[in-house]
Amino acid sequence: MTGETTVFPNPLRWALGLWRDQKHRGTIIQIMALVALLLFIGIIIRNTAINLQALGLEIGYDFLTEPANYDINQHLIDYNSLSSHLRATVVGIINTALVSVCGIILATVIGLFAGILRLSKNWLVSRIMYAYVEFGRNVPVLLQILLFHALIIHTLPHPRASLSPMDGVFLSNRGFYVPQPVLEPAAWAILAALVIAVAAAWWFAGHAKRVQENTGRHYPVFTINLALIIGLPLLAFFLAGRPIGLDFPQLKGFNYQGGMVLRPEFTALWFALSFYAGAYIAELVRAGILAISRGQTEAAYSLGLRPNWTMRLVILPQAMRVMVPPLISQYLGLIKDSSLAIVIGYMDIVATIGGISLNQTGRALECMSITLFIYLGISLGVSTVMNWYNRRVALVGS
Repeated sequence: MTGETTVFPNPLRWALGLWRDQKHRGTIIQIMALVALLLFIGIIIRNTAINLQALGLEIGYDFLTEPANYDINQHLIDYNSLSSHLRATVVGIINTALVSVCGIILATVIGLFAGILRLSKNWLVSRIMYAYVEFGRNVPVLLQILLFHALIIHTLPHPRASLSPMDGVFLSNRGFYVPQPVLEPAAWAILAALVIAVAAAWWFAGHAKRVQENTGRHYPVFTINLALIIGLPLLAFFLAGRPIGLDFPQLKGFNYQGGMVLRPEFTALWFALSFYAGAYIAELVRAGILAISRGQTEAAYSLGLRPNWTMRLVILPQAMRVMVPPLISQYLGLIKDSSLAIVIGYMDIVATIGGISLNQTGRALECMSITLFIYLGISLGVSTVMNWYNRRVALVGS
């Protein structure tokens, strides 16, 4: 019986064959790059551990449970100097998220209107918007933060001579004081009505869009949804016996007590970031509108649509496909620029765990790693949401 001999391929020839194949070569390069990156990170971690050991230091996050021993001038959750560094970190995260969300909303509104007005046929209006855009984009954001802070501190009067544009509202260099809602047990009915109203508005917006696509009939979605979101909670407010009261601020001593306050540090940072980012968003809006063919506008006019309806229903929805990708970068930039809050004393994540906690504990590596991963998580979250929206508005290929 004659045995059959198995022929094994030449390993070198097999490897060269994989390398010459374009698909396999790309995979091999990615694997090599990943291995090199992991080795580089491993070397850094090893050297760091050796150096810390030589200095007699240990890596650990147990300090987060120790008392922070410092005050934070703005906190939306309970906090005092005896709270832990971990709670101070949470307060810093909330403050960073608050100014970032408020800044994104206001910057979007400013940029939208400024971008549209930049294209106005009114020469004066377009020139004013041009001056705003050029000033906002070419002056460093740090200087704008200091400028807004100085305007609030040195322009507004002290609390005893504060401005009162309406009852219960006071503007001073210590902050903007407004009445604070006081919720009674029956206030849950208003919250439930608000949730139902938002859900109904979401459904109606989708229904109106489907009707418009199928029949061409247009519903006043904005007006109806606005009336729904305001009217239903307002109706629940009266039916539940007005379960929300108001705590008005009162001048006691050298400052106001009670109510809600927007502190100068938060206000200055909010306005400065919105003013700065709004200038860039205005250019994105202008570029997105100019990217739409003039024939789209002429076709809308020929159908009898007024200019404001043409902008809302025809131009802006198409321009969003151009604006959203760079808009993501502007939002991320605004969030990262909020780290400059430390220069005016606003206690964000950099000022808490990345500043005072670091100086008190000496745990530089741990504090900086926490700060880094917090910003990374916030940025990835915003990117995920905006990329999802970008896919929603993008053109679908056949």
